[in-house]
Amino acid sequence: MFNDFLSLIFPQVCYACGRSLLKKENCICLHCFYNLPKTDFHLKKDNPVTKLFWGRTNVQSAASLYEFNEGGKVQNLIHHLKYKGKKEIGFSLGKYYGHLLKTSSMFSCINVIVPVPLHKKTLKKRGYNQSEYFAKGIGEAMEIEIIDNVLIKTATSSSQTKKSRFNRWKNVQDIFTLSSPEKLKGKHILLVDDVVTTGSTIDACTQQLLSITDVKVSAVTIAAALIH
Repeated sequence: MFNDFLSLIFPQVCYACGRSLLKKENCICLHCFYNLPKTDFHLKKDNPVTKLFWGRTNVQSAASLYEFNEGGKVQNLIHHLKYKGKKEIGFSLGKYYGHLLKTSSMFSCINVIVPVPLHKKTLKKRGYNQSEYFAKGIGEAMEIEIIDNVLIKTATSSSQTKKSRFNRWKNVQDIFTLSSPEKLKGKHILLVDDVVTTGSTIDACTQQLLSITDVKVSAVTIAAALIH
């Protein structure tokens, strides 16, 4: 009864559309959950996200759960996850995506998950890494270990939003390094981020990870905002 009373004063809303949630809904209403623009890229080897890395980086497989459209509901979810403290969005979407990835032959050999890190200043300011919460959901669903202390971001990078493809690449070069890389030796790593646009961040992280002995890298994100 107390929870029902609280919901009248502070109603739980869908972070995608803003409508009030029903009792058994969490973060996202059922209408949005079934109608958000899912990609099914995890079932398509030559999907647009994988193609981003052709001729650039040896990414085994890559996929995104949703398409990202400016002003759309997926953008609302990402905004609440990154800037409004709604960490549960990342975990919930990760858990859902993890169950989908388990059905895909492209991701069947993954044995460790690594979230794209934030710089320590950004982490201190925000209080959490949104990609880590997405990774936690995937890890729980797939029953795979998460290692978040090997790939390190050594410098802050300016916002990628208004940058060209080349400037996005230049903006993240040489800002990642490794600590205790032996923890990942011989692993097939699933690199996890929130949004992929040109692939420059995943590219820069993968270049570092591939310097570790006998490593393979695949990558997934919540959304793909592809620049054509």
